[in-house]
Formats: sequence, structure tokens, C-alpha cells
Amino acid sequence: MPRITTRDGTEIFYKDWGARDARPIMFHHGWPLSSDDWDAQMMFFLGQGYRVIAHDRRGHGRSSQAANGHDMETYVADVFALTDALDLQGAIHIGHSTGGGEVARYVAQAKPGRVAKAVLVSAVAPIMVKTAANPDGVPMEVFDQVREQTAVNRAQFFYDFTMPFFGYNRDGAEVKEGVRRNWWRQGMMGAVLAHYHGIAAFSETDFTDDLRRIAVPTLVMHGEDDQVVPFATTGRKSAELIAGAVLKSYPGYPHGMPTTHAEQINADLLDFIRG
Repeated sequence: MPRITTRDGTEIFYKDWGARDARPIMFHHGWPLSSDDWDAQMMFFLGQGYRVIAHDRRGHGRSSQAANGHDMETYVADVFALTDALDLQGAIHIGHSTGGGEVARYVAQAKPGRVAKAVLVSAVAPIMVKTAANPDGVPMEVFDQVREQTAVNRAQFFYDFTMPFFGYNRDGAEVKEGVRRNWWRQGMMGAVLAHYHGIAAFSETDFTDDLRRIAVPTLVMHGEDDQVVPFATTGRKSAELIAGAVLKSYPGYPHGMPTTHAEQINADLLDFIRG
């Protein structure tokens, strides 16, 4: 399986499909998942003639279950190592949830020519947790509960978490058991320690300065019924902070909309990439 080894010895697993001279799209997954969460998008864009790349974040999926480095700075350093190893030029970077924060920080720091466009999907930026500077954020107590359940009750907590993640707890929702089990499978492949520390990375990292530094065309996509990363405190604010960003919100769509509404999300991503 294709892997790179980072400076601290962590092995990062990645997928790299399509012609090497095709335009590259790199996908960044959310907590606590893996590159498999992008199956619907990678198959679609591969079929459209693009080169598609996705990695498993350290401690997640098939990457090393490292004891350290479960913070946004190290996540982004690993992305730099991978994009340098693959020598990606003019790439489109698409990140979901935690991966959206990862994209924001990477794109803000990337070398000239590396990034052509960016997409933040249901992203945790600019910051999730409630602070004096972010009074509309999610209270820390919520993340403390996620930490506790991840540490002591991970298997059941992850399975239960799929209900609000995909909006399956809403009246009239068509619950797909296979989708829930696939989410659970991905989560349980990773290390509990990585997932535990990763909660601070996605909830407490402030991406405000990163968003202001982004200088490539950017699309912000967010479901208006996102029960995990609330639209009003993240997606809308991110679009306001990125110069020239396009905001596309979706009434009734859940956090996991790349899976539940893949056809619509893929079509809108394609329009943006081609535009």
C-alpha cells in the first residue's frame, strides 16, 4: 500500500488514483474517519478524468497509530510532506469537517503554485468552541463529553453518533444501516488516543488568520441542518473571512452531506472546479 514516512517516523497511508498528468484533487477527511469517507467523491471525479488523492490522517485508518502529533500543526505538516512527495502542482484541496480546517491552514501556508482552488465542506473553521471572542460557539462541556465517551465508550458512542452526523435522527429520514456501519468501521480502525487528542485539534484550533490569508478561489459548502458543526457559527463566518469566497448552503442537509447527498455535492463541486 502506498505510504510516506514523516520526519518523526509516522507512516501516512494514501490513495492516488488516475493519470499522473491529470489535474489533481486532494481530499481531506473528518474526525474520526479515514480516506474511505470520500469514496463517493473519489469515484465520481476519477470518472471525470481527474487525479484523485486522499490520505488517512496520522492515528486514523491505515496510517501509523502514533503516540504524538495529534494537533493541527502536525496534521498540516503531514500534508506538506505528502504533497511534496507527490509534487502536486495546481491542486484543488477539498476538506470535510476537521479536514476543512486542515485545508484552510495548508492552503494559507502552501508554496506558490501548489494550490489552485480550495473547498471547505461542513468545516470546523474558523473556530468551534465557545470563547470570549467567539460567544456563539459550542460550549466546552460538549467537547468534554465527546472526549469522555471516546475514551471509555468509543464503540457504542461512535455508532450512536452516526444518527445526528447523517441527520438520521430527523423525522422522515431514511436510515441506511450500511452507511452507519461504514462510518463505525472507519472510526474503529483508528487509535483511541488519536481520536481523543484530535477533539481539541478540531474544536479549539482558531483558523481565523488562516482564512484571511487564503488567496485562491474558495468554495464554502455547509448544510443548514448540521447538528455537529453548526452552520451559523462556522460556514457562514468562514465565507466572510475569505476574500472572494463563494458560500453555498443547503437547507436541511446534515453534517455528512457528502455521503447522504453525494449527487448534489459532487455536481456543485464539479461546477466550481470547472468554473
